[in-house]
Amino acid sequence: MNNDTIFALSSGHGKSGVAVIRISGQNLSDFAEKILGRFGVEPRHAYFANLRDNAGELIDQCIITYFTAPHSFTGEDVIEIASHGAPAVINKIFEFLSENNMRMATPGEFSRRAFYNNKMDLADIDGLAALLDAQTDVQRKSALSSMMGRDSAIYDAWRTQMVEIAAYSAAILDYDSDDLPQNIGKTIITKTTKLYREIDTALSRYAAARAVRGGFNIALVGEPNVGKSSLFNAIVGSNRAIVSDIPGTTRDVVSATLDIDGYLVNISDTAGLNKKTNDKIEKIGIKRTNDEIKNADLIIHVYAEKPSTSRIADNEIVVVNKSDLLKTKPNKNAIYVSAKTRNGIDKLLNIIRTQLHKLTDGFESALVINARTKVLLETARDELKSATEIRGENYDLISEHVRSAADAIGKILGRITASDVMDATFSQLCLGK
Repeated sequence: MNNDTIFALSSGHGKSGVAVIRISGQNLSDFAEKILGRFGVEPRHAYFANLRDNAGELIDQCIITYFTAPHSFTGEDVIEIASHGAPAVINKIFEFLSENNMRMATPGEFSRRAFYNNKMDLADIDGLAALLDAQTDVQRKSALSSMMGRDSAIYDAWRTQMVEIAAYSAAILDYDSDDLPQNIGKTIITKTTKLYREIDTALSRYAAARAVRGGFNIALVGEPNVGKSSLFNAIVGSNRAIVSDIPGTTRDVVSATLDIDGYLVNISDTAGLNKKTNDKIEKIGIKRTNDEIKNADLIIHVYAEKPSTSRIADNEIVVVNKSDLLKTKPNKNAIYVSAKTRNGIDKLLNIIRTQLHKLTDGFESALVINARTKVLLETARDELKSATEIRGENYDLISEHVRSAADAIGKILGRITASDVMDATFSQLCLGK
């Protein structure tokens, strides 16, 4: 880590009432006194000041707060300037800071410094990245818990137990049995098995973690002209998709996001499943439909009349649209709706809610697992499984597998400083974080 003094806009870009510019570096007290025009600056005290450039020209009236190391986000001295949010003001402040031997921060550099100064570990930073992406209340709550150390505590407890198991496994080979706890061999296998099950259970919740963080994916599929686009518009509540009596009108995937009970829901209107088409564009649309089906947490298979007995997938809901035109509703396993009259739409939405809660039930206490942590957790789980499958008194092999599992958990926390792991983590963040 270098010793440059860095700065960045920590608030959103564009015109706003207030913009927050964050500065981080070493020994910033003199600069704080300079921009405040006073001797002696009290940390964590908000000062109203006329911010002037090096020539003494007024830049803006600001609120300036000085934080001393290590009591700041980065663990270094930090100055936060709350100015008016006009782009011209922000650019002028940036110009002023650059003239005072400071540079623009790279994405995630503030959090990287917090990591190096032991203010956060990588699991906390994963939580911060999730919080910055949060669009719904459930996402906010989950990410906030992760950022505040819930996940780190779980990972740290696992790693501590693994290190202990690996140490005892190695000690069996070097110490007399009278110097070791009773039934140590059995205890090692029991504890290793318990850890394996806990991590395997956490991984089984990955689908829920992905759905909460990235959104619950719903795909509307069916043959051309069954009313998928009309149903999509009825659910979304706006005319997002083109509606026409001409089969194959939808050539591409049309998507929208909804907030249902605090969960982010991504709903997609797909091209009709017309297997006999010779139209090249329509074939591309059908391929994209199949991709949506693979990635969907829930498939709404739309029919215009009698539904098929065959199913696309286990997570399929059968919906018969245009129910206002039907005289009978013979299929008890289908939901009958009318996009035109909205009859049955509320029932369909309630079923979506039920499926959503079923997938995410208990998620509040689950780890926030992303693509990076998933791979490392799988490695730890597999190493522990291998350790439990070793027969005989090959404790050196058990120790090696459990130590490898501990290393994987260490990478999640950043205890093993692999630069590629950290680069992947910090690159998720924005300039002011």
